[in-house]
Amino acid sequence: MGHLGALFLLISPLVWLHSQAVAGHSLPACRKQLEFRCGDGSCVLNQLVCDGRKDCKDGSDETHCGHEGCRTAEFSCSNKRCVSSHLWCDGVDDCGDGSDEASCRRCTADFFPCGPSDACLLRSKVCDGRADCRDGRDELKELCSAAKTPQQAASTCSASEFQCGDGHCIRQTWRCDHSPDCADGSDEDDCDQNECQVNNGGCSHLCLDQPMGFLCSCPDDMRLVDDAQCEEVDTCLETDVCDQLCVYVNGSHNCDCHEGYCMDPTTRECKATGDEAQLVFTASKGIWWKTLAASYLGELAPRLPGTGPVAAMASSRTLYWAPQGQGLIYRTVLDGKAQKAALVLRTGASVSGLAVDWVNRLLYWTSPERACVAAALLDGSAQRVLVSELDQPSAVAVDPLRQLLFWTQCGSSPKIERAGLDGRGRMSLVDSSIHRPVALSLDMPRQLLYWFDQKSRSISRVDLGGRHRKTVIESNGYLDKLFGLAVFEGFVYWSDEVTRSICRADKHNGRNLTVQQSRIASPGGVAIVHPVLQPNGSPICKCADTVCRQERVIDLLSENPQFTCVSPRKAQNDSQEVPTISRTVSGSAVSDPTMAGILSLIVFFSVLLAGLAVWWWRESSGLQARSPCSASRSKSPETR
Repeated sequence: MGHLGALFLLISPLVWLHSQAVAGHSLPACRKQLEFRCGDGSCVLNQLVCDGRKDCKDGSDETHCGHEGCRTAEFSCSNKRCVSSHLWCDGVDDCGDGSDEASCRRCTADFFPCGPSDACLLRSKVCDGRADCRDGRDELKELCSAAKTPQQAASTCSASEFQCGDGHCIRQTWRCDHSPDCADGSDEDDCDQNECQVNNGGCSHLCLDQPMGFLCSCPDDMRLVDDAQCEEVDTCLETDVCDQLCVYVNGSHNCDCHEGYCMDPTTRECKATGDEAQLVFTASKGIWWKTLAASYLGELAPRLPGTGPVAAMASSRTLYWAPQGQGLIYRTVLDGKAQKAALVLRTGASVSGLAVDWVNRLLYWTSPERACVAAALLDGSAQRVLVSELDQPSAVAVDPLRQLLFWTQCGSSPKIERAGLDGRGRMSLVDSSIHRPVALSLDMPRQLLYWFDQKSRSISRVDLGGRHRKTVIESNGYLDKLFGLAVFEGFVYWSDEVTRSICRADKHNGRNLTVQQSRIASPGGVAIVHPVLQPNGSPICKCADTVCRQERVIDLLSENPQFTCVSPRKAQNDSQEVPTISRTVSGSAVSDPTMAGILSLIVFFSVLLAGLAVWWWRESSGLQARSPCSASRSKSPETR
């Protein structure tokens, strides 16, 4: 019984630790930087911590909150100071120890924080005479008086803009043009000065002072963009005489085509080799396809409404699309016959744009409801948000060969942005003279990005760095309400809801307009399917500051999506449609030191218990083996 009692004493703490670990796993994982974990393991929002009311059952959210001498309208700092509640989460360390800004929503430089539980507000709406934040902090006298200082003015407008007295920004070239553009007319004050002496008038290169205002100018080999910026002239893009490769030598252009294309000897156009490309589009009555030359129209997934964005994986001839307003993404195979579609994933909100990364085998999409760009594995087994807090994102495109992700925003500050495939390295490509960009497509051979502006009814393009902008197609009777956009060979294709048609025109200048398909019920997304549009590429990642081509591991479950290399060995199945997911850094267990400690103790006690069990078994066996001999020896004196 002594051995059994010792064994029970050892097992009891092990059972208790195991039950605690199970209980911990049954509790929901708190969202990092958004939620606070109570002492009992439950989660509450960070903004509920130290608000004077116990939201955790054990009251742990109100412990260590400084002293209780602050008034109702004040925030209690960790260093026992009291500051006005309006200063809580205003982007400034008012406590001195940072406690008033800890765990607050982070707003970018172009936005103003409206408080711990409110949204980020555009800077242009601050001190505009109307309270936009729930608590009215954007119109506080202290804030608005400081906003009129020169330091604040310099931080809100770009170098090529002039800030009006009310804080709004206008172009520098509008200043002193005898036409007031600011609401308070401040752009027409002090016009006798030389504007070029102040920040070069906002010009990137040359500034020419005029009797009335000033002008920006550029060197001979550059051109003026947006009235203030100069960029180098690319004669190939200016003349647009080549479909793809272009070399300008001695005043003439030499054209060539990429691999997978051949040049038509008559038209000098680059035509894709191999099988004929197929045009795919969505409509209210299903998904449809046709070859570019034939008039035959085939139907896919006929019983599933299809209006919405569509994307293709050319190597497997797989189509992905998201019916409007359903928060669902489906998949089917383009094999020339109708078949049942498979549900890939539930996004939880509507999808406005969809793109396929054919190298890393990922899906990217934009969601206006969640205000984000998100990504998922092709089988939908893992998904995550990459870029958040966007203003009405409407379209997305991806170039995995150059590791670039593009998206559009149609909100109060419309723009086109880009980032790396993991959502980091974000930068603006187009943010001026753009109104409502609702469709996006890449010309992979020329490395150009095309978009459609709903308000101006035009299709424009820039290079992947945001330069060499050009409007190639303007309102022509078939650009009323465009949804889908695609570029292939020498043409740009689109769907128009008003004319109920699929059209195409020359991608250089909008000429040769033709209607590819008419009388379509609510046409949606458009895609061209051909292998040449998705060139082969190896997943490239960084290993010890060197580029390596090894097995790719994509982790969408960790805090930041990781695109990493593992040991140089052949992947188990190169034909798998989705890459492996690294579980080593995902989940809360690894990031939770308490759980790690419990697991360590469990392992320790398990080894100890196994050792004691073996020892006890041997001891018990030894006692049983020795008991007859002991009895015989105890009787031996009597037998003598």
